Amino acid sequence: FGFRDMPLVSISHAQREPLPHANYIATVHHGIPADLLAPVLAPRGGYIAFLGRISPEKRPDRAIRIARRFGIPLKIAAKVDKVDRDYFRTEIEPMLDGPGVDYIGEISEREKQEFLGQAAAVLFPVNWPEPFGLVMIEAMACGTPVLAFRCGSVPEVIDDVTGRIVETEDEA
Repeated sequence: FGFRDMPLVSISHAQREPLPHANYIATVHHGIPADLLAPVLAPRGGYIAFLGRISPEKRPDRAIRIARRFGIPLKIAAKVDKVDRDYFRTEIEPMLDGPGVDYIGEISEREKQEFLGQAAAVLFPVNWPEPFGLVMIEAMACGTPVLAFRCGSVPEVIDDVTGRIVETEDEA
């Protein structure tokens, strides 16, 4: 009994790439409850947001460099898992000392509406084969565009209406 026999459902077409010969029967993209988040129509808060997890593959370092390069305040709402504490301490924490970056830490589900809804945009600077990227649809549910790097499922989720897909920090 192997992957060729077991029926599988993927959360994106990109998730299928490591096992292209598996017995995929469907792709069901993530969703969120319709009443969980709502578009924010009031003026935005004048910052860009990074939401998620502090880890090398999520690339908060890219988000910080992009925000500083363009002089746009960045708010980072992200947890640091035990496995990523050294990365946070050695790579990210030193970058927080400069101006324009506010590290908030992990936020609750209830806080996401305001955090995402008040942002001018959400940065999604991943550099790994992201299987889906729930943060992208949470931002879009708040009416907030997403600037994402082309990796994994990003092209399945983002288009020119919901944000922009970029290849490099310069392009961002």
